[in-house]
Amino acid sequence: MEIFYWQDYKKREVDFVIKQGKNINMLIQACTDIDDFKTKEREVTSLVKAAQELDCENLVVLTLDYDGEEKSKGKKIVYKSLWKWLIGA
Repeated sequence: MEIFYWQDYKKREVDFVIKQGKNINMLIQACTDIDDFKTKEREVTSLVKAAQELDCENLVVLTLDYDGEEKSKGKKIVYKSLWKWLIGA
């Protein structure tokens, strides 16, 4: 497994790109304040753009205390509390 960072020409970025062999397995954003609309929009927009470019469907936003799911531009995004993600819950 290899871990990378992604950024495009518009400076949109994804914190962690998880690659195994030739495949991108997961894209992860880390965000403490998902309640702020502008922050959430920035994080999700970058995640969706990277997913399109890297052909990845496993999209995760790690948060302090929010869990949930939503769709954005046809992509399923999973929100997970960091502590739950770390213990595999």
